[in-house]
Amino acid sequence: MTITPFSALACPLDGGPLLHKGSCWCCAAGHSFDIASQGYTNLLPVQNKRSLDPGDSKEMVAARRRFLTAGHYAPIAGLVSRATLADLPAGAACLDAGCGEGYYLRQLTATASQRGQDLAVLGLDISKWAVLAAAKQGKDCAWVVGSNAKLPVLPATLDRVLCMFGFPVYPEFARVLKPGGLLLQVDAGPDHLRELREVIYPTLKPAREPDAQAPDGFTRLDDECLRFHFHIAGAEPIADLLTMTPHLYRANAEGRARAAALTEIALTADVRLSRFVRSAAR
Repeated sequence: MTITPFSALACPLDGGPLLHKGSCWCCAAGHSFDIASQGYTNLLPVQNKRSLDPGDSKEMVAARRRFLTAGHYAPIAGLVSRATLADLPAGAACLDAGCGEGYYLRQLTATASQRGQDLAVLGLDISKWAVLAAAKQGKDCAWVVGSNAKLPVLPATLDRVLCMFGFPVYPEFARVLKPGGLLLQVDAGPDHLRELREVIYPTLKPAREPDAQAPDGFTRLDDECLRFHFHIAGAEPIADLLTMTPHLYRANAEGRARAAALTEIALTADVRLSRFVRSAAR
């Protein structure tokens, strides 16, 4: 069994293959991208950024790391790992598109190691703070700062793509997946963190029904829903949960104040895992 860094990277400027040379990745056109001392590579060109520091802030990444390390979402990680590794072909490669600080990939590689399954792994996020935190914790994965809108990955080189509570870009996912490869997408269900949302919002918006149609280039397989309950005690862990979600920025001042006054809360986790298989190339 071997967990290895994914290496079929593409130049974000011209799309050509990148070759690992010493402490950098280079393409035939002469573009070069340094590998940071922490072990990650920034493949997000300045012209592709919508802000100076896109993605999650350093504070959001730290909050998410503390929350996830506490194990509150371990059942979600277990579900994703089992689904990703089921019927995995030999020599498979997996991308976590929006990997954050790497929690789900670390759980995945640990499960693959226990099962004796080979896997080449890539974690990508638009936040340099997230990728930096991930690289510090996992050395057997490739870690890249990049965007789902233009993945720095060669076409048809991946067997699995994960999109965890993220921003799916289906044309790009279809481009980098091999025919028959799987996209595994996790989204919040209607009751996810309902108890917290009831505290911070005056009213809750009606839940949106999931789209039953498969994206272009994919065939939809079965969905799997997971619900469980967990408890958080302490103002700081509750603040971490709020900081790592969009709710902190959507709530008004009164809602944030009500959340800040909490010292414990019982919560529902409600998520949906959707599976899409990459259609055969035409």
